[in-house]
Amino acid sequence: MRRTPVLAAAVLAAPLFTVPSALAAPAAPPGVVQRHGGHGHGSRLVGVEGTINLRDLGGYETYFHARVRSGVIYRADALDHVTDAGLAKLRGLGVERVVDFRTPLEVSTDGPDRLPDGLRATARPIGDTGMFAAVNAAIGSKDPARQEAVLGDGRGAAIMRTLYRSFVTDPESAAAFGRTLRETADRANTPLVFHCTSGKDRTGWMSYLLLRAVGVPHRTAMHDYLLSNQYRAEADAAVRARLKAAGYMQNAELLKPIQDVRPEYLEAALDEVRREYGSVERYLRKGLGIDGRTRAKLRHHLLTRH
Repeated sequence: MRRTPVLAAAVLAAPLFTVPSALAAPAAPPGVVQRHGGHGHGSRLVGVEGTINLRDLGGYETYFHARVRSGVIYRADALDHVTDAGLAKLRGLGVERVVDFRTPLEVSTDGPDRLPDGLRATARPIGDTGMFAAVNAAIGSKDPARQEAVLGDGRGAAIMRTLYRSFVTDPESAAAFGRTLRETADRANTPLVFHCTSGKDRTGWMSYLLLRAVGVPHRTAMHDYLLSNQYRAEADAAVRARLKAAGYMQNAELLKPIQDVRPEYLEAALDEVRREYGSVERYLRKGLGIDGRTRAKLRHHLLTRH
């Protein structure tokens, strides 16, 4: 976790999106190209200091043996604590547009994005079905029984499934995802970064949709989604330890389902897609307004055969 003081405001501002996730990412499936950086393992991370989960979506292989171009689309966690060195890195990446999915409450709690001069984030808030307020209220109570009532016995995972279903059913969320997809098809908007707070749920669904829209198989797109467990693990573990040490939670493990990315969460959204639209293809077209011309532009701009 980036913040060091263990104060009520600081602790309660972040745990919903930055508490521990103990699942390691699975081995990369066929069609995944991983970059090797200074992280001690094959990594897709881009070294922007002050971020935890900023990744290049390039390198993934499509059904028709093209690959997603590197250096065009980035997915990220919050950019509010980017350091001066991180700003220089963002400047070097040539980023043209930043789309921020955080709600006004999140931005007021954590602060606006810190970006290079001349670059401003586009606020495109996607709601969380009241999850942030409910979970943080339970943590703030310091009441183990209340926390158990909110998060225990599978209720944390149920909260997450509800959140993911809302990505599909909520009209404002659908409009935000659709607009961002259309923007990625326009070369003038790229390189583009889209992000939320932890870079795992809203950003994870957005990344999944983008990869599927250009022809990346479900299994590969799922793998990209699950990588957040690997890249967030160390920082999130520190937050869990702090919550316990500060006396906010006796059992910080209750937060694990909220902070994991799990196949069942993504599948909850996909179940809703199939129920409402029949297929991802039809959802892209009817639910998000991504017509054939936009799909062609996406593939032309984002794919390479080299």
